[in-house]
Amino acid sequence: MAPPKRNNNASGLGRAIINKQVKDLRERHESGLYTTDVDNSSRLKSVTQERDLDEFLSTATLAGLEFTAERRNVKIVSTPSVPSHNPHLLSEEDERSALQKQSENRQRLRVPRRPGWKRGLTPVQLDRQEKDAFLDWRRGLAELQDRDKFLLTPFERNIEVWRQLWRVLERSHLIVQIVDARNPLNFRCEDLESYILDVEGPEGEEGTGSVLRRNLLLINKSDLLTARQRRLWADYFDRQNVTYAFFSAANAGALQELRREMELAKMRETEKEATGNEESSGSDDEDLQALEDEMPVPPENGQTFSLPVEEDSEDAHDPRTRVLSVLELEDLFFRVAPDLTTFKGTAGNHPTKPVVGLVGYPNVGKSSTINALIGEKKVSVSSTPGKTKHFQTINLSSDITLCDCPGLVFPQFATTKASMVCDGILPIDQMREYTGPITLVIKRIMKEVLEATYGLDIQVKGVEDGGDGVLRAEDLLSTYAVARGFTRAGQGTPDEARAARYILKDYVNAKLLYCHPPPDVDPVDFNEETRAVSLARVAGKKRAPITRVGKDSVTFIPSNSAPATTKDGSTPSNPMITSNSKGSRRVNALDHEFFESNAFGGDSRPFIQNGGDQNGTAFPRVKMFPHQFGVGDDGRPLSAAEVTARMQAMQTPGKKHHKAKRTKQRSGKGFD
Repeated sequence: MAPPKRNNNASGLGRAIINKQVKDLRERHESGLYTTDVDNSSRLKSVTQERDLDEFLSTATLAGLEFTAERRNVKIVSTPSVPSHNPHLLSEEDERSALQKQSENRQRLRVPRRPGWKRGLTPVQLDRQEKDAFLDWRRGLAELQDRDKFLLTPFERNIEVWRQLWRVLERSHLIVQIVDARNPLNFRCEDLESYILDVEGPEGEEGTGSVLRRNLLLINKSDLLTARQRRLWADYFDRQNVTYAFFSAANAGALQELRREMELAKMRETEKEATGNEESSGSDDEDLQALEDEMPVPPENGQTFSLPVEEDSEDAHDPRTRVLSVLELEDLFFRVAPDLTTFKGTAGNHPTKPVVGLVGYPNVGKSSTINALIGEKKVSVSSTPGKTKHFQTINLSSDITLCDCPGLVFPQFATTKASMVCDGILPIDQMREYTGPITLVIKRIMKEVLEATYGLDIQVKGVEDGGDGVLRAEDLLSTYAVARGFTRAGQGTPDEARAARYILKDYVNAKLLYCHPPPDVDPVDFNEETRAVSLARVAGKKRAPITRVGKDSVTFIPSNSAPATTKDGSTPSNPMITSNSKGSRRVNALDHEFFESNAFGGDSRPFIQNGGDQNGTAFPRVKMFPHQFGVGDDGRPLSAAEVTARMQAMQTPGKKHHKAKRTKQRSGKGFD
């Protein structure tokens, strides 16, 4: 028998990889050097936030520098004391001064430009130029943050993602910047519009001429705006000489789905009946047109709010406020696109059809707009930055081509991090401080709308309870958590952090709708119609309990909507103890006990409220020793016969009497 063949690779590939990792780790530990090597698979990973060490390492990599670090050389840096005011929000005066300062320095807020290039440059030289320009851009933004103390939104820090934008701008003839209709200015990058005009030639080559491309501001989710709100925004953009259009990808996608369902139903009907198709086709088209005009807006990314169609108002007849359909948007692309004869390729020929580039923040509906234009799902939809890794071209028709850019977070000025969470720029699931964003939601959404939307009865701490009568974030979060049964594990207290995540996601997804007005427009007046529609949609909604204590319990607190009653079921005559009076329920209960009971004269013996029985349930009073049976529940001394009778009644025939059927309890039951 022949001996087995010898394996030349005795250790195996897995052992070799482990040995290599151990060797590299030992070398780094002994040398004390740091490394910035990055896996090639993560080159296009979106990076919007970096730690100080990561930012330092990435900056050193861009500059092509090496550095050394000294160990055990610790230096203590003194930090300023915590300010007395709330660090998560600004006062009205501080916010006005911050906005004024941002307006004065807005020209310094730029996007990274690709440096001019000419044919003949080697790839190494071009890469070095791009990295140097990107490094200068990073230094300018760092100067705004560190020296001038500006708060910037998390912006894209990966040069590979910005290179995708540069390629899209060079390929496209018309660049469409998509923004959210609820806050267009926050998602609009003005410097990007200037950069588009500076891109030269058909491929960005230096010296081939600029001011060739055109801009278009597409205001998506316009179905969330009323006709009056769209008219105010149209007036503002007209004054700014901005080419704009209102669009709703949710409406367009819903109409296409409805059309497909009707066609499928028509095909099924055709299979059943071979005749009568001509008579039904006309009625089907009329029904489809009627549904397109009156159909409510379906949810988009969790959105559960929509505004009714306005046809009779004067603003609705304004052609500027019209929400365009898919065909109308395609026609607008042809009309706004520049003359293609101004673009010449390397061989001197002109492009045959326009290329429309689509750029914008994540979660503004960029991919949904592309899907609506195509008519079927061709692009994956996500609210996470970096879902689209590379730019991709899509042939919309034989006459137009779309060029999709990865979702980019442009640098913008911000007042607080709480506002960035509410705008959907910062991820809600990763936030650590939630009182600031919830406070902004409370300022923007009326208390009546919050109560009607969630079916809550929010209790505000009055002066008697140590409050000031103003709705705060803790009041909303604790009430929401108790109503939904959200409690902390092992503590039983309301889980306010979990409640905050639910409420903020509803705000970002437009279940709690608030639209930012144009400059110099009152926000309260701008959202007046929206609040009225919100209250009308949730009118009569059932209110959730404010406590998990059952109605049969003696500690049950009734709702504020129910009037206070006396022991005999009548309404108290004293106006100070009604449920609508100022103060908390405990204060009202104390007033009721003082004014309506026999506090002024009469029998002054101690007694137990409700006579020891609440809806037929005995009061839970300890009765273990004989002296505890000497006084009744109403405070009246009992005779010896009554005491003996009560003690005999309390005696149990056996152990089985103590066994009671366990009932299922929800989390948070018993919290008061």
